[in-house]
Amino acid sequence: MRIILPFLTVMFLVGGILLSAPDRPKKEFLTEEEIAAVREAQEIDERVKVYMQAATLRLKSSEDRIKGIESIEGDPLEFFSIEDLLDGYYRIIDSVMMNLDAAYQNPKSDQAKIRQALVLLKAQTENAEKALEAMKQMAEKMNKEELWNLADKAIDITKSVREGADYGLSKLTAPSNKKKRK
Repeated sequence: MRIILPFLTVMFLVGGILLSAPDRPKKEFLTEEEIAAVREAQEIDERVKVYMQAATLRLKSSEDRIKGIESIEGDPLEFFSIEDLLDGYYRIIDSVMMNLDAAYQNPKSDQAKIRQALVLLKAQTENAEKALEAMKQMAEKMNKEELWNLADKAIDITKSVREGADYGLSKLTAPSNKKKRK
């Protein structure tokens, strides 16, 4: 009995951990090609550009899907659901925030490249916010709660990122257009 009790205790703990584990692992939010492009983009402005292209693609694909337009065969996002696409969009924007924050905190970073990245991010998020609002309304009309929640979550991070880009741009000095005189 003394041997069985510790064994059962361990089995219950392992069983509890397995039951509390997520149903399925999260789908990778970037394609292999996008991952390679992010790795190649060492400068922050180029990296943000790659990320924002991926985010825009997910947003466009989710808009198409909600309108009933299916992916063409061979599309790298062909097997992603609308929910997967919105989750991917969110995760990409979160990655952009982390990358920009790290670059901004690094005193060796090129401030002009950070500024370029912030300008791109601000423009892209302004457009994305409008599309996400429309998607949220469509989800409400279709009575798709999970989609509505994901769109709302994506709107929140998009607004935060846009506001952060505005703030970052206000703190970075604009490049001077005046030439120095001798």
